[in-house]
Amino acid sequence: MNRYEDDRERTFAALPPARGRGFAQTWWGRAWLRALEDTALDGEQVKTGRRLARAGAVGAVSVRPGRITAVVREKGRTAHRADVLLAELPQEQWSRFVDVAVERAGHLAALLDRELPPHLVEDAAAAGIELLPGLGDLEPECDCGAWDHCGHTVALCHQVARLLDEDPFVLLLLRGRGERAFLDALHARGTTPLQAPDQAADPAIVEPEGVDAAEAWAAVDILPSPPSLPGLPDAPGTPPGLDAETPPAPGVDPAALEYLAAQTAAEAHRLLADALSAGPEPGPAELELTAAQDAVRLAAGGPERAVHDRLATGSGRGREGLATAVRAWHHGGADALAALDEEWQVTGEALARARAALATAWDEDERPTLRATGNRWTLQGAGIQLRLGRGGHWWPYIDESGHWLPAGGPARDPATALATAGLTLDGASLECN
Repeated sequence: MNRYEDDRERTFAALPPARGRGFAQTWWGRAWLRALEDTALDGEQVKTGRRLARAGAVGAVSVRPGRITAVVREKGRTAHRADVLLAELPQEQWSRFVDVAVERAGHLAALLDRELPPHLVEDAAAAGIELLPGLGDLEPECDCGAWDHCGHTVALCHQVARLLDEDPFVLLLLRGRGERAFLDALHARGTTPLQAPDQAADPAIVEPEGVDAAEAWAAVDILPSPPSLPGLPDAPGTPPGLDAETPPAPGVDPAALEYLAAQTAAEAHRLLADALSAGPEPGPAELELTAAQDAVRLAAGGPERAVHDRLATGSGRGREGLATAVRAWHHGGADALAALDEEWQVTGEALARARAALATAWDEDERPTLRATGNRWTLQGAGIQLRLGRGGHWWPYIDESGHWLPAGGPARDPATALATAGLTLDGASLECN
């Protein structure tokens, strides 16, 4: 990939109407419009295009080597794609132009101030480099079918004149060189390191790459449709091994790092699968796990004993406690962990809904006797318990050797949850007399 690929296209959001002001305030902006007016054969089209541009009919403008593009909307909202082409400078001319630019310190200072000094253009012309367009250099293309400059391409040229006023590097990009590539070429000639006026003086701060979000959104009518998303890989990637002759630093466990990398790859694969299956509308955001919850998630992946013991210690649960938490995680993730860990008083509306659910889940003569302690309802003498989650779901638990263990996933109906616990406990449907 060309290292300057991201520097070779810029998209500018649509400018507001230009009422009460000229389109070109700088000498180079006026030279651009003069080239347009000298090229266009129909003066009425020039007037029409000027009116369209002044009314704000020109959408976002895309600038890349040799071409500018925009969608222009007429008064009746008919939209046309307009392009104006300007030949790129050959490589040898760019090399000579860089030589010209570094000859005078004033040239560099002006460029970094977003100005195009006349002496630079004159010196370049003397070296055989025509930076600004001349007669016939601005070649129009429009889907309206006009063979010469039409109102749409004229409007685009007037909008670009406003952009050139603000930043002459737009002209350099149109001629074939992005700003970063041009400045790097100057630096390679042995000049002092270059930085734009608004760039931090700290050399450790690097200007971020990419495209401004507003500019990218504004280009929706110009740019082609993005390629279709790649398919989901068959399986998560395999992280590289960490076996090395060099011993690890104190406190670093290569096996634990390898396991963490593998689990991260698996989680990324899961998230990608969810995103690809969700459709265009975003789904509900997942809650961020705490460190203790994430330790359970990692342990649920089945690490080797040493890694499991580290997670047990780090989570504060111990081996048995972590095993119980992993069992809960398999039944319902973070929500199941909350049902395992949290004990809270059910009051008010939540209590009324819980009692109503219990009352309607069975016929009166079949209703089991449950003893409530907070959000935990225990079936006396059966070793079965229901835990009410804060979201209104019931989680089944069974008693094994004096420890309450998760027995299944959540259910809206307490009878379903109780039956799940009964099946888990003795392999048969629970009978409540």
